[in-house]
Amino acid sequence: MTGPLSRPDPGERPDRADLDSLVGLRSVKGRHYAQYRGVEARLGRVVAALERISRALVRTAEGPEALVVAVVQAVREHLGAEWVVFGLADGRLERSAPRHLISSGSGRLYAFEGASVAEPPIGLPDEVLNRLNDILRGHEPVLERPILTEDHVHVPVELDGHVVGGLSAWTSSDRGVDPTDLVVLRILASQAIVALLNAELFSETNRHAAELAARNEELERTQRELSAAMRATLLNEERSRIARELHDSVTQSVLSAGVQIELCRGLVDGPALDRLEMAGRLTKEAVEQLRSFIYALNNATSAPSPSVREVLTELCSLHMPPDLTTAVHIRGRSRELADDVQHALLRIAGEALFNAAIHARATEVVVTLTYAPDRVSLAVDDDGVGDPDHLRRVLRTATLGDLAAGRHRGLANMSSRAAELGGELRIRRSRSGGIRVAATLPTPEQTREFS
Repeated sequence: MTGPLSRPDPGERPDRADLDSLVGLRSVKGRHYAQYRGVEARLGRVVAALERISRALVRTAEGPEALVVAVVQAVREHLGAEWVVFGLADGRLERSAPRHLISSGSGRLYAFEGASVAEPPIGLPDEVLNRLNDILRGHEPVLERPILTEDHVHVPVELDGHVVGGLSAWTSSDRGVDPTDLVVLRILASQAIVALLNAELFSETNRHAAELAARNEELERTQRELSAAMRATLLNEERSRIARELHDSVTQSVLSAGVQIELCRGLVDGPALDRLEMAGRLTKEAVEQLRSFIYALNNATSAPSPSVREVLTELCSLHMPPDLTTAVHIRGRSRELADDVQHALLRIAGEALFNAAIHARATEVVVTLTYAPDRVSLAVDDDGVGDPDHLRRVLRTATLGDLAAGRHRGLANMSSRAAELGGELRIRRSRSGGIRVAATLPTPEQTREFS
């Protein structure tokens, strides 16, 4: 297939040889017209070859395999080659793949491994397979220098002054190779190895990006599960708190009233006695109802993964008496909130609803949660008889710790929860006629929008 192997003159400077091979002019006298025509044809081939090289190298972003395929195709098209071999030596650039590729004159690709577009090398010429073996093993010193014969060209693939592989091609007998082809392959080999490194880095970056995306998705899923668990825990704690309040205060008061009624039965007679007996029965029924309600609160189970709206609605049902209507409104684009922000909002909502139910004598309570790009706001409005000026004075006094027995600590707790997160709590007259308790909290940048 090829004639005897030959080497360029070792004493010749590579850059001078490359320049002479590409330009091809040693005289500029006008009578050398034929020489000019030869130079024109040679430069045309060089320009076409450089265009093929550029097309090959822009495949970097498609990955190492696409790049290697483009390199061997560029050599085959430039030389009209019957065979092209590209290979990386064992132990060199070990993370790169494919490590070798063979192309026939028809464009069919062959490789032993690492290339999804290639076939197994069966029935290939021994000369081609032997060259691939020499390149891969790096045991043939002659391959460390360029080789040029009438129908064969080989260039080493170098990186940082070291030979890391080789690029070889064979042409038919009617299409010889010349020094220009050697220069073109040297340019392609030197640029290809850099592009191969870039392609490998690009692929590795994409792999890392995919791994990070998967981990980020897993973290977000875990965060959503934790937030849902936190909301469910908060509901259970609120139920337990109300149950304790009912047991420690309301139930004990009703029991005490029942005891007083029993003590008075011996002191009256006639119709008054009948009324006392009825009051006693009603008191016992009230105690039983309270006990049933306390049991239900302590043993209630939350729906799985409640949303913020669902938690607020549940809080309304827990705190509000049956004759008081409630409503929950969500404004803005809902998004997941940081756990501390979410916890503070729901705690503030619980305290405000409890106060409205116990003190306001209201007939309607409206809870509004508003999402803004950099903050979230909660407002609890009632149409009761509360005085905002009085509540603000109570809040200032409670903040100073001057109230005995912990009375009105709910207002101070709401204010401190907001302040701890850089927010604020305001109390003013509601448009409904009663009190508006409004809390505004800044939201961290990592909160995630959802539909």
